[in-house]
Amino acid sequence: MENVLEFPAALATADEPSGTPLVRAAQRGDPAAFDALYAQYARVVHGILLARVPRQETQDLVQDVFLQAWRNLHTLRDARAFPGWVAMIARNRATDWHRRAPLTVEVTERTAVQPPTPPEAVQVLETIRSLPEAYRETLLLRLVEGMSGPEIAERTGLTHDSVRVNLHRGMKMLREKLS
Repeated sequence: MENVLEFPAALATADEPSGTPLVRAAQRGDPAAFDALYAQYARVVHGILLARVPRQETQDLVQDVFLQAWRNLHTLRDARAFPGWVAMIARNRATDWHRRAPLTVEVTERTAVQPPTPPEAVQVLETIRSLPEAYRETLLLRLVEGMSGPEIAERTGLTHDSVRVNLHRGMKMLREKLS
């Protein structure tokens, strides 16, 4: 039996993203194909959420996004639209989180025992979050998730040109704010 994680590259054409065969297999109920989609898009979803919600909330929200995607995958008509579709689910989930989030958070001994984040990293993250949304998302996918411009474009549904421009302008704005 052929390994699900290997077949997409062989079946993908120049006209469709590499994950399209995985989406189709997942839509037919193949959990291994959906696992592969999770592996391929979890960093994108994490970056999108990191741009919008507190860092400590992102892991749970990533799981929520993929659970919602799994439950609603049958509604996706065009498998090639999966990158933009899952990115939109992440953006909407972040918006929902803000609607439901408490205004204050009680810090207990249990929640206070998290590894410390270097102050410089916190400052850079807060500075990135102060940028316009288009720059914020692409910068976090590049700087935090380590994705290349083409990867960001493929996995978010944005064009290569818009990603390139957003990264260029976002980095310029970030440098200005940090200096």
